[in-house]
Amino acid sequence: MRPDEGSGFRPVGTAKWRVAVGVLVLAGLALFGAALIPLYYHNYQLQRFVENATQRVENQTKSDDLLREWVVDKAVSLGLPVRANDVHIHRSAAGLRIELRYAVRVDLPGYTVLLHFSPGAGRD
Repeated sequence: MRPDEGSGFRPVGTAKWRVAVGVLVLAGLALFGAALIPLYYHNYQLQRFVENATQRVENQTKSDDLLREWVVDKAVSLGLPVRANDVHIHRSAAGLRIELRYAVRVDLPGYTVLLHFSPGAGRD
């Protein structure tokens, strides 16, 4: 006896339109990922730079303006839209803290998203 005889089992084919919709959804996700992943990776690189800069200069007397310039230059080299007023430097008895707050606008076909990032490092 064949599997489809008597048991009520019948092989079901997938409609071509469902396959096409599935491919379109996957292509959309790939496009979305291709646009966003580099931004998150560059933010990660900037975060690591800020952590290293904070550790390097914590016991030194570098000016806040020089630190701010380093961070902005690194962000610009990574293609991130960080301005000097986006970099906040706090000094306390516990140490140095550098914080950034910036946003990146991503225009996708039919959709625009504003990604907010806030990397930072140090001690308060």
